[in-house]
Amino acid sequence: MRVLLTSVFGPFAQDDAYGSRAVNPLELYHNQVTRAQGPFSLRMHHRSWGIMLIQANIDAPSTLLDFPTRERFIEELTSHQYDVVGISGIIVNIGKVREMCRLVRQHSPKSTIVVGGHVAAIPGLELMLEADHIVKGEGIRWFRAFLGEPVDAPINHPAVRSSFGSRLMGLRMSQGGGDPAATIIPSVGCPMGCNFCTTSSFFGGKGRFVNFFETGQELFDIMCDTERKLHVSTFFVMDENFLLYKTRVLELLELMKRHGKVWSMFVFSSANAIKKYEMRQLVELGVSWVWMGFESAEAGYAKLESADTVALTRELQSHGIRVQGSSIIGMEHHTPGNMRQEIAHAVAHDADCHQFMLYTPLPGTPLHAEMEGQGRMLEGVDLADIHGQHKFNFKHEHIERDDSKVWLDEAFQHDFDVNGPSLFRMMRTTFEGWKRYGADDDARVRARFAGEAAKLKQGYGAALWAMEKYLEASNKRVSEHIGDLRRQIERELGGLSRIIDRVAGAVLLWSARRDAAAYPAGRPLEPETFVDRRHW
Repeated sequence: MRVLLTSVFGPFAQDDAYGSRAVNPLELYHNQVTRAQGPFSLRMHHRSWGIMLIQANIDAPSTLLDFPTRERFIEELTSHQYDVVGISGIIVNIGKVREMCRLVRQHSPKSTIVVGGHVAAIPGLELMLEADHIVKGEGIRWFRAFLGEPVDAPINHPAVRSSFGSRLMGLRMSQGGGDPAATIIPSVGCPMGCNFCTTSSFFGGKGRFVNFFETGQELFDIMCDTERKLHVSTFFVMDENFLLYKTRVLELLELMKRHGKVWSMFVFSSANAIKKYEMRQLVELGVSWVWMGFESAEAGYAKLESADTVALTRELQSHGIRVQGSSIIGMEHHTPGNMRQEIAHAVAHDADCHQFMLYTPLPGTPLHAEMEGQGRMLEGVDLADIHGQHKFNFKHEHIERDDSKVWLDEAFQHDFDVNGPSLFRMMRTTFEGWKRYGADDDARVRARFAGEAAKLKQGYGAALWAMEKYLEASNKRVSEHIGDLRRQIERELGGLSRIIDRVAGAVLLWSARRDAAAYPAGRPLEPETFVDRRHW
């Protein structure tokens, strides 16, 4: 059988009849993390890793169509005869998934239609669109079984670049930005089972997850293979709670030490999992970036039990580990009277990056079932608008729906006003790491931080110079902090850094001002279309 695997069609950063929203662009950082930071917002796209994994693990002739236009999707259907068309989408893209099912019936009526991804979590989805199969959860085993292939065959991990199409301060950046990385996916799901988490509930709920690779040796072999194929030494580990599986992590660390691997890792982890390690272990492992849920000081989630997330953030940063925090606006205990205090607490972490999302009951989650049982779900809210960056889709006891967006916007803006651009914060943490470990006794650790310092010395300081000048009039306090960091780096690292900062910095300042003037909310960016054929 011939298989077509496809993500939903664009556009993604403008309002259309199929559920795209200008307020919800297909960019993780600019959408949910740095969107209030003007020309300093981190801009990039990421591939659809789920269907890439499925394609790499079936033997049938297959095509992967990633980010097509509607017209390109039709062209693929009419140019080749497919026995199976697999469509992957998230809940907000149900309108596009529905239209793609209709187009398959029209242009390739003999094809079997399979719908998967988080959109499959919607109860009664089979009544909302015309598909032959709805696949909830992990899709590799399902496709292997459907195609008559060995279900329990070893998982083949493709070499996947983490990001593409990077831009910063109005300029295109090199492949992968300043730190080209590959994506590694050890597992899907999260056993912590937070009630709002679609990912956890989609892959089995509390206490459950799907491990693709059980051992550190397996991960080490994959990372070595990816390093060779993509010429990278940085890995974005797409695992909801990577550090939770300590035996596997420590085995990986031992192999890295034995073979002298100087790797950096970006990982997701809960606070209680991080606390199981000594900071030295994380540094030797190469952890240079941690995404950690702060949620709220009063949230009561197990992953935050006995955790002072402000102190933990400071400790991580002092070891050169950048922290991406995540806070929720509009939890049950939030009121107009305490909301500013809650936002101030989140901002006080001074995390390198900070995601803010609305408390959102998504279909398929325990929170949604609870709200529905209480009769608190709002009627008439389009599924395309429940992405956590617009307004509540439920009746909050204390906060009006229209006010939820106001509070969310205030959180983003307050974080930027108090702490400055994330780019500055990340450089500050990197510099702290170099000061602490630049002369370390461990050659691997020393080499990694020397590489980080080289970036600060050979051009990153130019971005600091541009940020300092850009914010001089609008936020003098943050501008002075940026200037202090730039001067420290120039003194410590020396060389031509002072000259580079001023010459290249002037170009970046001009570009940032031009981009901000032309696109106050950020330049609309659309991902390119990818066509990958395997066993064709």
